[in-house]
Amino acid sequence: MTVVTAAFEIIVVSYHSRSQIEGLLAGLPDDLPIAVVDNARGSDGLEQLVTSRPGGRYVDSGGGAGFARAANLGVHSSPYEFVVLVNPDSRPSMAALTALVDDVAADESCASSSALNVSADGSSELGTAGWEPSLARALVHALALHKLFPRSGLFARPAVGEQIEVDWVTGAVMALSAKRFLALGGFDERYYVYSEDVAFGRTVRQSDQHQNLRTDITVAHASGGSGAPSLEMMRLRGASFARYVRRTHNPVMARTVAGVVGGGYLLRGLAQRVLGTPGRSQEHLAYAKGAFTGRAWVAGQEVTSRV
Repeated sequence: MTVVTAAFEIIVVSYHSRSQIEGLLAGLPDDLPIAVVDNARGSDGLEQLVTSRPGGRYVDSGGGAGFARAANLGVHSSPYEFVVLVNPDSRPSMAALTALVDDVAADESCASSSALNVSADGSSELGTAGWEPSLARALVHALALHKLFPRSGLFARPAVGEQIEVDWVTGAVMALSAKRFLALGGFDERYYVYSEDVAFGRTVRQSDQHQNLRTDITVAHASGGSGAPSLEMMRLRGASFARYVRRTHNPVMARTVAGVVGGGYLLRGLAQRVLGTPGRSQEHLAYAKGAFTGRAWVAGQEVTSRV
């Protein structure tokens, strides 16, 4: 592949994430262009932190915008042709960022290029990418059979360097052509957070473009770097999944797929309670509530519903 080495800006969506962003910025050059889209109305002093950098750009979303809308705002307002979406709790190197941008810049049919998210021990994270939900995949995931059949469930967990075809990739470290991204409609803002990446993957495939998952490029990622409580996020994850299948399946199949996945998390939550791990139990049960009801709240505001 021809190396393009195009100029780019990284875009970070923040929600009470100052400490994570400080860690992210500490590992990047001071003059690297960066935009932080703040979903917390400046409550943690991000504006001064960002604008003190030579290439820093602070964007106030107005608060409560959610990831999809805030990311779209960051891309739409960027003066750069290429951008990289980076989660506050990701730690990409400049080499990784440049390689991902080169992928997109060199191939006009490449809608995005993403790194492989890895945990502190170097193992890849479940959910770094995945496949279009179906009843069969939902059953595999609900019964935890993805541990035996890793390419048959909802979420991929490829090994470092493994060649794998997926239907969507997460936006934790995702390089984009701003023009192409916006021409595809950006992220679907009907998803506050979660499942917007699945929906974007569907749009990409329907446009005859493709997404790269660079399993040879690893980026450390500590899942859950925003300031939102974990139980809120788990319920929202389940509700967003339910919303997605409602929009892509007929009503009976959508209820079945969401119910199967919700039932799997319900059983896991009860099992964790028996095993004496109440925190993990509550997280699983929160996901089940979201999947069953299709409703979730953040800071007292309902952010997804059956509509």
